[in-house]
This record gives sequence, structure tokens and C-alpha cells, in this order.
Amino acid sequence: MNGLPAVKGFIETSFVDWQGRMASVVFLPRCNFRCPYCHNHRLVTDPEQYRTLELEGIFAKLEGLRGWVDGVCISGGEPTIHTFLPQFLEEFKARGWPVKLDTNGSKPKMVETILMTGLAEAFSVDVKAPLESIPYRKNAGRGADPASVARTLAILADWGVDVEVRTTVHPALLTVDECVRLRTQVSEIFGRPVKIKWQLCRGDDTLDPSLASEHALKLADFDRLVEEIEEA
Repeated sequence: MNGLPAVKGFIETSFVDWQGRMASVVFLPRCNFRCPYCHNHRLVTDPEQYRTLELEGIFAKLEGLRGWVDGVCISGGEPTIHTFLPQFLEEFKARGWPVKLDTNGSKPKMVETILMTGLAEAFSVDVKAPLESIPYRKNAGRGADPASVARTLAILADWGVDVEVRTTVHPALLTVDECVRLRTQVSEIFGRPVKIKWQLCRGDDTLDPSLASEHALKLADFDRLVEEIEEA
């Protein structure tokens, strides 16, 4: 299917990628952010090392999962950097698949296009840090623009669609105070309290090797940190 984004990965079944649904996950290559804790960085910086999966083969697998899987998550990388993402999503919608789009929120116009054309039922937005230049660029790279992320969140809030907001936590990159500020800012955009899905940095094979496992939070420490954030 000429012009459509290349597919570089496919998970047949996932219990965790779309809350309340059994979903398949499709991975698109490349990203405009450089998050130092990224564990998918080879998909971002060198996607050609992965073979391209044929869409027709994926659709055949999905057809075999119909009745068991009830949605498809489009992830990455960053899907919204691909010009032909709407046409890509149309291929899934034409076959009757509900779609959730994972995004870093950097392309509000693309998100708005997808909303206007009804190409996704749900969104997960990875908010990297408080919506301020210095912490955002620390967590997502020099080119990250928190104003664009805020605009994406505002668009999603206006449309009233199903939105999950996620934040990955590493002690070298985010403090408790910054996490609380992030939650406050997102809640103000939505005009209601928003529960952030705090995610533990896996600490294995990160883009920045200095954030490796020995410096990442252990699960018990992470649980205590989340409790501290939620109580603030």
C-alpha cells in the first residue's frame, strides 16, 4: 500500500495497551522526540534494522483474532509524524476495527484531523514533564515543544473522547513536585481532575545508558513515589 507508513512491529494480544479491551498493537517507526529513557530507541533511530511487515498479513492475523481482540492500538515511535497516518487508520476502520492512537502530543493538527474524520475512538497521550520548556526538553529532547502538547490536550478535551494521560518516571528526570505540577496543568486543561497513569521507567536498554537499571527506581520505591504524588 504505497505511501502508507511502514509497520515495524505487531503484538497480537495485549491486556495493558487499551484499558478495558484486549487489543493488538501496531508499531510505526521514527519519532520527533529523544526521550533519554526510551526503551524503543532502535525503532526511533534505526528502524531499518527491523523488517517491514506487510499490512495484508497483519489484517489476516487480525481476522483470525476477531471475537477475541476488540481493538487495535497504533503506537511507535510517534505515529502522528507520518503524513499518511489518516489513510493508514482508514485501512483499519474499513475492516471494522476500533482504533486507539498513542501519541506524544506534538502534532495537534494531525490529532485534530483524526478526530474530525472519526478515525480513532481513544487516545493515549504521553506527557513527558510539566508543560514548561526546561523540564520538557530535559525529558523529551531539545526539539520538544510543550505548547504543542498542551494544544493537543486541549483539542482532545474539547472533543470529549476517551483519553488516557501517561507519564514515565525516572528519579534523574522528574521530581515529585514536577509530577504534581504536571498533573495540575493537565487537569486545568481538561477542566476536571485527571488521573495520570504513572509508569515505571524500565531501566533496561535506554537511549541514554546512564539511566540504566541500577539508577532506575525499584518497584517498591516507585509505588511509594506514586503514593507521595497522589497525596500531594
